[in-house]
Amino acid sequence: MNNQLTTTSYGTVYFHHRTKQLVQWIPEGAFALIEHKDIDEMAALALISKNIKGVLNYEPSMSGDYPSLGTIRLLEHGVPVYDVDDPDKVKQVLHQGHIIGITGSKLWLKEEEQHMFLSSLTPYTYQNILSKLKQAQANLTSRLQKFVENTLSNAFIELPEILTSIPIPKLATDMRNRHVVVVTRGSGYMADLMALQNYIREMQPVLIGVDGGADAILECGMKPDVICGDMDSISHYALCSGAEIVVHAYKNGRAPGMEVVQKLGLCAHLFPCFGTSEDAAHLLAYEAGARLIVSVGSHTHMLDFLEKGRKGMASTLLVRFKLGGKLLDAKGIHHLFPSKLNSRISSARSYLDALLY
Repeated sequence: MNNQLTTTSYGTVYFHHRTKQLVQWIPEGAFALIEHKDIDEMAALALISKNIKGVLNYEPSMSGDYPSLGTIRLLEHGVPVYDVDDPDKVKQVLHQGHIIGITGSKLWLKEEEQHMFLSSLTPYTYQNILSKLKQAQANLTSRLQKFVENTLSNAFIELPEILTSIPIPKLATDMRNRHVVVVTRGSGYMADLMALQNYIREMQPVLIGVDGGADAILECGMKPDVICGDMDSISHYALCSGAEIVVHAYKNGRAPGMEVVQKLGLCAHLFPCFGTSEDAAHLLAYEAGARLIVSVGSHTHMLDFLEKGRKGMASTLLVRFKLGGKLLDAKGIHHLFPSKLNSRISSARSYLDALLY
């Protein structure tokens, strides 16, 4: 046993079934234990920002259903990723803060000087990632067909709502005839927001952060005017930044974000609106009379929505139709002003580009 454990990597482990919740409190340098099929890029970047030691996943980190990017991003940053082969046993034994050890492809629980074997692991390497990407490429046509069918069928259902004027809460922030920048935590959002800094300094637009998009605004040295969303991926620091808070309420009347706001002793407006929180923020700006709406980090295509766990994009399609020429999508604008950092292309990303393009 001692010989087996000489190359074991030790650390504490913390679990949450929602990765976006785990990253808000997991200590730096710990192992993250998640239950996240097809780790998306935003979740991976959030885990990387916490300097985690490794990722253990009860679900397939890459299923091959579509080319998810999260596992690639983690490996690019030196974070090992493992699928747990016996999740039932691990769930029964492991608790928050337990010390675990990983030896090759084996998971151990360390208690004092004893080591209990918990499960074998499936580690991810660039070689098996490439195999998953090839599998995903073979599945793309059927996934696209199902995605489009879902989008169109739901668009017909939601069409009556988008045709009418949507009542909005009365805000102190005046958006009439002003530029509005809506920041969502989508692929490349931080780089795109940085690329817009000169525009923001010159035009002084209203800044709306969609959940964690508010944190991005603060990280860039600016302050959000409005925060809109269900408050499931935003820091308490951002919520307390002084911005007006608009809680997105869903069709069935649920507004889970209101409880989060009230626990902090803050006030918020309620905005019942169909679609995603991103859709709600765009509609809020539109109905408030914005002259131009600049969307940063928006979700615009199938892979974006599959990474969010959505099977279609009906609401977003309808919102974009309604906003028309008032909407300017800044997604990917940082590629027009490449830095040395974002011009580096990893071998894993090259695999993906070769497969998809």
